[in-house]
Amino acid sequence: MTIVVEALCTGLPRPFNGAELSAIDKRPAQGPVMIRSFGLEGDMVADTRHHGGPDMAVHHYPLDHYYAWAEWLGGHDLLSGPSAFGENIEATGLVETDVRIGDRFRLGEALLEVSQPRKPCWKIEHRFGRKGMVAHIVKTHISGWYYRVIEEGIAQAGDRLTKVDEGKTDWTVARLFAALYDPACKPAPDQLEEICMLEKLSEEVRLSLSRKL
Repeated sequence: MTIVVEALCTGLPRPFNGAELSAIDKRPAQGPVMIRSFGLEGDMVADTRHHGGPDMAVHHYPLDHYYAWAEWLGGHDLLSGPSAFGENIEATGLVETDVRIGDRFRLGEALLEVSQPRKPCWKIEHRFGRKGMVAHIVKTHISGWYYRVIEEGIAQAGDRLTKVDEGKTDWTVARLFAALYDPACKPAPDQLEEICMLEKLSEEVRLSLSRKL
């Protein structure tokens, strides 16, 4: 599976909600970008308690969802601009039902590995100025996902994102997101144990689930 990346987006923390800072407002990088273990150079995380770290180094939210969001929202200016959902990778042709935990993708010189879905966040609703978006994400499982960086390297817009290794699991990002966050898809105890055993799952998600066992 190969898709073309339309933009690599970065941002710095800015005032977002009163005194609170956020780097959700990202812009396309111009030219080559170094992708390091902590993420794209020129990109920063404001809330290091809930975001960032090696298992959440690069965020991918499919452009495929923008049309459905435009219909659901009745249109929105953010959807015609870059990185509406604070994603680092903008690309079409790869969605949550296609991607499994542990899948590896080559992007330019960098090697990325899928580590976890993106957890629903109130900042999306604040950014768009619309209530109900988090509930819609929970219901539809259109969460986006994170990569960890296995091999650092340079990449840029126009590079291909190519799957080079399968995650060897039945747990897609969509299925895992549903099990973790959708009350209608509450997993059985044996499924929770199975999720905790996923070798490539992020440590934060694994620890959170282990407390429920």
